[in-house]
Amino acid sequence: MPYRRRVHTGWLPPAIRRDRWAFVVTGNDLLTGGRAPPGWALERPPMLLETGLPGVFAAGDVRHGSIKRVASAVGEGSTAVRLIHQHLSYE
Repeated sequence: MPYRRRVHTGWLPPAIRRDRWAFVVTGNDLLTGGRAPPGWALERPPMLLETGLPGVFAAGDVRHGSIKRVASAVGEGSTAVRLIHQHLSYE
């Protein structure tokens, strides 16, 4: 059964898309018909944990589709660090 509790992400800017329970949408979930979200300024698609705002990543329980377990959040956090380095190397 999917986790349906709302999270407190209302403080995030509108460019960071959220689902109906306010979880942050990232990576391929941002794509529509294989295309990046409206306003996406980069030629590459969003990376795995990247939000609709290029260079901003989400990890752990706040992310749409996450497993909602501590070990998974730690793994996603370490992956996000690697993706940030990759993002910075594009600039």
